[in-house]
Amino acid sequence: DKSAWKSVTYEGYGPHGVAVFVDTLTDNTTRTVADVRSVFNKFSGNMGTTGSLSFLFDHYSQFTFKKKEGLDMDEFILEAIEYGVSDEYDVEYDEEKDETTITVYGDPKSFAQIQKYLEENGFEITSAEFTYVPNDLKEVTDEQRETIDKMVERLEEFDDVQNVYTNMKYSCGSWCVAVLTAVHWLFSSVDPIGFAL
Repeated sequence: DKSAWKSVTYEGYGPHGVAVFVDTLTDNTTRTVADVRSVFNKFSGNMGTTGSLSFLFDHYSQFTFKKKEGLDMDEFILEAIEYGVSDEYDVEYDEEKDETTITVYGDPKSFAQIQKYLEENGFEITSAEFTYVPNDLKEVTDEQRETIDKMVERLEEFDDVQNVYTNMKYSCGSWCVAVLTAVHWLFSSVDPIGFAL
């Protein structure tokens, strides 16, 4: 029964004061909260109430689509803004496929109208989802990062868990990226970078 499934988020602080946001899809919240809580406890973390850490993350709708030949991004953004798209976007070129994809972000409440706008204008959408981007990044050492990575991996082992986001900052020489999940890098100090799986 699909109606029994619902989206539930859990949030709290993991080891070393790093904020952890867990996005789940479950048909049994009792089971899911017990699973998530067990990981927080194992890594000496503390779960908070729903919304207690929302101020640390910005919620966005995110769309990735194939770039049309000759597309003028300035003109596109000016028009798309009217449908809830922000003026920031990411561009990624795939050498193997010889194609360029564009990732745009917008108000979560505008998800449906952004999707409709892209489809009606002939854009081939390759992914459409909601995401959380940290707005307050936490510095960690390599040793601390290893512990937090293990916590994220443990959480992602549960079938109910869809995504795990943290506000951990990675040190990468002259630039840094925040790991939102174990495999999604969506933010950097120079420019947001989106990698769609």
